[in-house]
Amino acid sequence: MDIITSALTAAIEDGASSPAYQMLKARLAAQAPAVEDAVATLEEDAGSKSRQFALSDALAAAGLAGDRYLRAAARNLLDEIDRRRPPPAAGGASANAAVLKVWFGTDRQQSGDRHPARQFGSQRAPLSYGYCEVSVPRGPRDPDSPALLRLELRDDPNHHVRLLQTELAGHDQFFTALAAQIAAAPESSALLFVHGYKVSFEDAARRSAQLAYGLGFRGAPLFYSWPSQGKPAGYPADEASVEWSQANLQRFLLDLLESCQVERIYLIGHGLGGRALAGACAALLRGRPELAARLHQILLAAPDIDAGLFQRELAPAFAASARPLTLYASSADAALAAGHKAHAAARAGDAGPGLLVLPGVETIDASGADIGFLGHAAAVPAPVLSDMQELIGQDRGAAQRQGLRPAQQAGGRYWIMAAEGV
Repeated sequence: MDIITSALTAAIEDGASSPAYQMLKARLAAQAPAVEDAVATLEEDAGSKSRQFALSDALAAAGLAGDRYLRAAARNLLDEIDRRRPPPAAGGASANAAVLKVWFGTDRQQSGDRHPARQFGSQRAPLSYGYCEVSVPRGPRDPDSPALLRLELRDDPNHHVRLLQTELAGHDQFFTALAAQIAAAPESSALLFVHGYKVSFEDAARRSAQLAYGLGFRGAPLFYSWPSQGKPAGYPADEASVEWSQANLQRFLLDLLESCQVERIYLIGHGLGGRALAGACAALLRGRPELAARLHQILLAAPDIDAGLFQRELAPAFAASARPLTLYASSADAALAAGHKAHAAARAGDAGPGLLVLPGVETIDASGADIGFLGHAAAVPAPVLSDMQELIGQDRGAAQRQGLRPAQQAGGRYWIMAAEGV
C-alpha cells in the first residue's frame, strides 16, 4: 500500500478532522476527480481493504502515488497522528478480537489474486463456495457458537472488522462441512445475509461476521455475494446483476435446505439484495411449500423493490405460506436513494407517505435509525441491533419487542423504531 493511502486511511480512522488531512484531501481533489471519489468512498468505511486498494489504484492511475510533495505531506500527516496517540497501557494485554468463520456462496468471478480483499471481482461467474475468517472487535460477551474460531490480540488501536482469509471448497465438500458445523452448533440454525448495492465481496464478508457476532448468533453464519460493482456509479450494472443472480441465490438456498437439514434459517436482505432474496424465497415457497417452515424469519431492510410489484406478487406469497416477513422501511437509506434516482416508481423500502402496511408483513419505520450500516462495516446502531436480537434470538413479534411503538395508517398497524440515543 502506498504511503498516501496509508496516511489518508489513518487520518480517517482518527476522525478525519486534522487540518493536515483536509489540506492533503483538497490537493488530491484538485488534481484528480477519480481520487476525490475514492477518498469519499474510503471515508464511509476506512477498514475496507478493497476501498483502500481502490484509492491506491486511483492514485497510481492519476500519476500521483509517486508525487514528492504529496508523499511528504502524507509522511507529515502520519507523524502528526502518531504524536496524538496515547502510549500503550501498562500491564498485560488481553485478547481484543474474535475471529469468526463465515460461509459463503458467490457468483462473482475469481480474480486470480490471492489477497482476500481482491480474490473476487465484479464480473459474473458460476456459483462457487467457501468460507472466510473474519476478525471482529470483541464485545462484552462472546457468542456461544462454533463460528467463533479463536480470540487474538491485534496491535491496532482503531481496530476494524477485517477479512483475514478466504478458502474455496467444492459444492459437496462445502455442504458436508457446513452441515457438520450446524449439527455441532447449540442451535440447528443458519443466518444468511444478502448484501445490497455498491458492496464488495470483502465488505459482504465483514458485515456478515459483524452481524453474527453482534447478534450473538448460535448457529452458522453465511452470506451470499452477487457481483456488485462496489462503487456508487455502479447502480445500473448492480441492478442488472442482482436480477441475474436471483436464480443462483435460489439454488444456493435450496441446496442449504436439502443438504444441511437445518431446522431454522434466518434471512436478511438489504436494498437490492432484498430484491433477490424476496424473489428467491417467494419462488421457493411456491415451488417447494414443504420447505416453508424452515425459512424461519425473513428480514428485508430498505428493500429496493418496486412497491407495486411487492404488493401485488411478493407479499401475497409470504402471507399465503404464513412465513414471518419483517420489512424495515426508511426515508433515510442512502442505498435506496439510488433506486429512487433510477426509477420513477416508489420502492418497497420507502417510509413516509408511501409506507407499505400489508397482510402478513410486519412493517417497521426505521427512519430514525441507520439501517444503511448493512452496506458497510461501520458500527451497528444500537436500536437496530437490539431489535434484530429480539426478533432472531428470541422469536418475538413486533408487538413484543422493546424499542418499537405502534402506529396506525389506512392499511393497518405498523411500528416505529426509536432513534438512536432516544
